[in-house]
Amino acid sequence: MKNDKLIVAKKRFNSRLIVGTGKYKSMSECAKAIELSGAEIVTVAVRRVNISDKKRPLLMDYIDPTKITYLPNTAGCFNSEEALRTLRLAREIGGWKLVKLEVLGDKKNLFPDMIETLKSTEVLTKEGFKVMVYCSDDPLMAKRLEEVGACAIMPLAAPIGSGLGIQNTTNIKIIRSQTTLPLIIDAGLGQASDAAIAMELGCDGVLANTAIAKAKEPFQMALAFKNGVIAGRQSFLAGRIEKSIYGSPSSPITGII
Repeated sequence: MKNDKLIVAKKRFNSRLIVGTGKYKSMSECAKAIELSGAEIVTVAVRRVNISDKKRPLLMDYIDPTKITYLPNTAGCFNSEEALRTLRLAREIGGWKLVKLEVLGDKKNLFPDMIETLKSTEVLTKEGFKVMVYCSDDPLMAKRLEEVGACAIMPLAAPIGSGLGIQNTTNIKIIRSQTTLPLIIDAGLGQASDAAIAMELGCDGVLANTAIAKAKEPFQMALAFKNGVIAGRQSFLAGRIEKSIYGSPSSPITGII
């Protein structure tokens, strides 16, 4: 496991867990949870982050961007124009080119609008952005995103914040089989075992926000997700046994007394 790194846009990370920075009770709670999770990438909603009001807490005062990779995202954007403007602003503010694209279709279900997402991905990659894309778990759309230049595919497990866990393992397996890009489960996880399942399916990482921030004990859940990701990855690399409808004795059946 020592040399088993997550590689995104040629950058290497020890942790395969990405953590969001929203929904925590305070900035200090957020920072502590991230520290305990071991995450080296955190998502930052550009449209919602405070960047100028010194009277309000600044994220950078709690999470050092020289030690943790900030991943600006377009949370709250509902069309391509909003998403493009938001990420161009992020580039101007902090020089960020590694970004997470998220274009939502409606305010109730928060599913991605894949037409707008695909269009935005194509524009951003041509402008030199390295785009990690939140998307549906549709293998055909995932392939299209790869073809227009996405640097990572991030299909939902279930609706954002739902905690339902992975609802369609078959599609995730298909997406895994057809891409060499980093495959990171994004949205809908509820507990550490969900993260372990994602990793056992061959995913390269998971992103968790609500599951940690809204847990009864966020710090404990942050640790649980850290361990769940590690265990799931180890299990995947170890190679599970073949499934069988019949039993197989653990002890030899020859030479018995």
